[in-house]
Amino acid sequence: MSPRPDFLRPLVLSGPSGVGKSTLLNRLFSEFPDKFGFSVSHTTRSPRPGELHGKQYFFVTHQKFKDLIQEGAFMEYAEFSSNFYGTSFATVRQVEQQGKRCILDIEAQGVRQIKATDLNPIYLFISPPSMAVLRARLQNRGTETDAAVQKRLATALKEIQFAKEPNIPDLVIINDDLDRAYDLFKRVAQGEKVVGDALPPLND
Repeated sequence: MSPRPDFLRPLVLSGPSGVGKSTLLNRLFSEFPDKFGFSVSHTTRSPRPGELHGKQYFFVTHQKFKDLIQEGAFMEYAEFSSNFYGTSFATVRQVEQQGKRCILDIEAQGVRQIKATDLNPIYLFISPPSMAVLRARLQNRGTETDAAVQKRLATALKEIQFAKEPNIPDLVIINDDLDRAYDLFKRVAQGEKVVGDALPPLND
């Protein structure tokens, strides 16, 4: 792919569950409805009530997903709970063709795969201020068992450790204060040069 200016390079957003990525994204899309586009992933799971094909996900069969893998359609894909999820090159191109910046919400496994492509995005990692704060946020949701919270925390620890590796994220934003984090996120999304945060220690 040819070089793009920073304000059009895809923005790959990653970070642990519960860190506030969806809140930041929803706020950005609400403030700038015509500047950014979200990459719609493919999945083999069934639609949940209210979900529409092509909006929340492209819902496909397992065989269709495997055919797309063979065709090299995905820049990243993974299997969770017996279902596949993946991001296609075509969905990113569709956003770009609309003159919008494409934003992708990707887990650590997907970041590794995208690093091996020529997409050349900017990688932004959203971090909690500490593991204790993330634990409290997950518990306060009240939607998961203690075992599920512990599983998410273990995954979060691995994601933060991965983000500490050299040249993984281009930038880190700690979501310790939503307004502050959103201000930084908005500036990054608009292509501004921003000094990011340092990742927190993991010994709490």
